[in-house]
Amino acid sequence: MRNRGNFAAVLLAILLVCCGALILSQNVSAAGEGKITGSVKLDGAAPHMKGIDMSKDPYCSKAHATDPAHLETYVVGANGELANVVLYLSEGYNGNPLASTAVPVFDQKNCLYTPHVLAMDIGQTFKVTTSDQTAHNIHPNPNPMTGNIPWNQSQPPGAPPVEKSWKAPEFIEVKCNIHPWMHGWHAVVKGPYAVTDASGNYTINNVPPGSYTVTAWQEAAGTQTQKVTVAAGGAASANFSFKAK
Repeated sequence: MRNRGNFAAVLLAILLVCCGALILSQNVSAAGEGKITGSVKLDGAAPHMKGIDMSKDPYCSKAHATDPAHLETYVVGANGELANVVLYLSEGYNGNPLASTAVPVFDQKNCLYTPHVLAMDIGQTFKVTTSDQTAHNIHPNPNPMTGNIPWNQSQPPGAPPVEKSWKAPEFIEVKCNIHPWMHGWHAVVKGPYAVTDASGNYTINNVPPGSYTVTAWQEAAGTQTQKVTVAAGGAASANFSFKAK
């Protein structure tokens, strides 16, 4: 009996040591992760965004009776702040896709896609939902050569979310076959990423120490890159300025 007791005590001690080492490793890893912050602006006058005629669907038209809808190719603030720009690590990141429990949501609200640009990691599950009392038809059209498979699915009012994921990095255009003005993007990348807010600001979190190329993608203006170095637990910055095309 004494031998059994000694064995149990030794086993318990081993388990405690292993758990402590695991927690310590996770804390050290988290402490070693840095971030990249910055802002994105549009250089020059913002292009005029045409109004959208939704008269063919009374529900959509009524939703914008007091707030007319416009195209969202460029969403620009008063001082050139550029929203919906995707920032990601195009070179230098050799880790796995981020293990995130968050589920990105691509909503159909007032007959527009919200957000206009939805970023996600490869293999990450996302949801397409509808807040509208009119039928929609979601039609992403990726390049099949990338390994991403196109799909086309109707979503009537009150329908449950459509859950999907994408296999490979790609910027995928999304349209609605019922409402031709509806237009958005799925930005599929590998590793840490961010999307600029209405103030043109962004923060890429969970960046391991290292040297990287940060790429900024805007659907019409194209891409720009900058090289940055992130120290363990530190912060780097990269600001971008696009000219409208």
